[in-house]
Formats: sequence, C-alpha cells, structure tokens
Amino acid sequence: MRIALLGYGKMGKVIEELALERGHEISLKTSSETAIQSTGELKDTDLAIEFSTPDAAPENIALCLEAGIPIVVGTTGWYKHLERIVELLKVEEGRLFTATNFSLGVNVFFKLNEKLAQMMNELDQYEVGIEEIHHTEKLDAPSGTAITTAEIILDELKRKKNWKLDGKASDELSIQALRLPNVPGTHTVSYTSEIDSISLKHEAKNRKGFALGALLAAEWLTKQSSGVYGMENLLKL
Repeated sequence: MRIALLGYGKMGKVIEELALERGHEISLKTSSETAIQSTGELKDTDLAIEFSTPDAAPENIALCLEAGIPIVVGTTGWYKHLERIVELLKVEEGRLFTATNFSLGVNVFFKLNEKLAQMMNELDQYEVGIEEIHHTEKLDAPSGTAITTAEIILDELKRKKNWKLDGKASDELSIQALRLPNVPGTHTVSYTSEIDSISLKHEAKNRKGFALGALLAAEWLTKQSSGVYGMENLLKL
C-alpha cells in the first residue's frame, strides 16, 4: 500500500518506520510548510494517514475525499468541521477513519470506563474527575482522548450533566489538563469518596502504540465500503 503521511512530525516518523516494516511504501510526506494544495499531489497514493494540526486537518481530509483517497485521521481538535466533512464524504462516496486515540490499550480503557461508570451511577458518594497529561507541543486541551472518556462517563453517570476544563460545579465532570515535556500521554479517571478512591489509568510508554493502531486502521479501511469509521468498528468493542 502506498501511504501519504499528512503531518510528518514525531508521530509521522514513527508511522513511517512501522509502515516500512509492514511492507508498505510512503508516497508523500508533508509538514506545515509543505501541505498538499491539490488532489493531483495524491495521484500515486492508495491511502492517507493524517497527523497534522487542528487547523490543517479539515482541508487535508477534504482533498483526500475529493481525490478518492481513503484517509485515517489521528489529529484531534477539528471536530467542529465534522458535519461538513461527512456531507462531502457522502457526495464523494469516500472512506474516513477517525479516532481520538489509536492506541489499542486506550480503547480498552474506554470500555472499562463505560462499565465502571455504569456501576458508579448509584454510588453518588463518589466524586469523579479526569486528569490528562501530554507533551508541551500538543495544541488542544483537553485532549481528544480525555473528551471521549468524559463523554463515555456522561452517558452512564446521570449526576453529571457536562464536562468542563477545570470544572467546579457539582454537576460538571472536571478535566484537568497538564502539559509536560516528553510525555506521550497519560489519562487517569478517579472516583473519590471520604473513605476510599478508585482509579483507572492508561499511560503510554511511547508513540508506537498509536502508530500501530493507525496502520491497523489503514489496512482495515482499504477493505471497507464508503462511510465513517472508528476504533469501535476495527476492534468490534
């Protein structure tokens, strides 16, 4: 498979390494200075993997859909454009795979949080909170993974109405976002009462887990029909 890497930063370099190990070719590598401007630049590409910036992602996705190129998107923070992208996808009969986190372990973490929130729904003596830690280069806060986790909890925990960064109100699910040097990503959900606490934590040791998940998604997406897909489809969670 000939893969275009739209966003050749730290993640792009790890994806390239694993892609070559898995027998794929890299047809194109772009950065913020060399972003694609036309569909013609994708003529030698079978699939694109997008890890750029929240501002660049929507246009990258649109160009791929217009070129008939399936695209896997790992960038977060662009979702206000999702409705427009989905409409374009329908017109072009394209294929889009998007996830807030491609780590297989994180997606198990999501499922565990769903089950735990169901159990904690009646135990209102426990206060719930989320903490996420990422590298200082990450542009959006809270992380897409933290937001996905919060939305999973909110679907099950009826005493919380919405999430908020550094939330204080009793019906808000508070997310704390920390930025530290050289941290791939750590997410912790804690339920705390006066007598004890319960925590679920996922800590990424490096970027390889995200890169592998993105490549598995890419390989899977080439076999699918038109539509929008996510990790729940790939992993059948």
